[in-house]
Amino acid sequence: MDFLRPASWEEALATKAEHPTAVPIAGGTDVMVEINFDHRRPEYLLDLNRIGELSTWTVGEKSVELGASVPYTRIMEHLRTELPGLALASHTVASPQIRNRGGVGGNLGTASPAGDAHPALLAAGAEVEVASVRGSRLIPIDAFYTGVKRNALAADELIRSVHIRKAEGPQQFSKVGTRNAMVIAVCAFGLALHPGSRTVRTGIGSAAPTPVRARTAEEFLNAALDEGGFWESGRIITPSIAKEFATLAAAACSPIDDVRGTARYRRHAVGIMARRQLGWTWEQYRGTGRALEGAA
Repeated sequence: MDFLRPASWEEALATKAEHPTAVPIAGGTDVMVEINFDHRRPEYLLDLNRIGELSTWTVGEKSVELGASVPYTRIMEHLRTELPGLALASHTVASPQIRNRGGVGGNLGTASPAGDAHPALLAAGAEVEVASVRGSRLIPIDAFYTGVKRNALAADELIRSVHIRKAEGPQQFSKVGTRNAMVIAVCAFGLALHPGSRTVRTGIGSAAPTPVRARTAEEFLNAALDEGGFWESGRIITPSIAKEFATLAAAACSPIDDVRGTARYRRHAVGIMARRQLGWTWEQYRGTGRALEGAA
């Protein structure tokens, strides 16, 4: 196994073009586990740790450009206001040591359905910036996951950053695990309210072959909130709406039975998380006074 260490982003892209099978490594929290257990034996490892720009972020007027290697700890410490859903998800990643090393780019590159960042990115409507010697492009997060541990990257492309809209409303994230720390998700759920467009987006992890959105649940809730005037009035969402939203969210799953949990349990847990998060986020939205301002 050869170890390649480019000193700049341009050199990294050139190296990836020359060695398309090279596996990028930054935090190494996923790749090294696979190598240590002999599940993967790549011909080349492409070390990106010398490329400083991958570990920086920029807060713009409407969005955050998050470098692929920004550690979860930094997201928790510095971007809690702008990216509350992703900050909550970052709290659940493994241990402090791994949160200090791992970043969102690694989750995206691995594309495991159990990656903790995926539900929050789906709920926020992120875009993934990828690049090669041929140029760069933005991939909507909905189109990024193409199969079990597969993504939309071409063989010569690397993930540079993630563009995430700054939260304009409450966001939540929950994860079910077999213990409180250092655990792969049995299932996970993310929810984001977008008052500007009067829409709700979701993200489901570890309950389908890829991270997915509960689109039918979103469509139902968007219609119910709009038709009932909930955004303007700030009224409490009725139990029947919350129950139907939870049922539709659970139905969006296509899980399997494995050592961490059964398919039936995963569907049930996703429904519970969906109902609870809807309650939490809506109470937070009502508490901001924005609903009353919109009705005035």
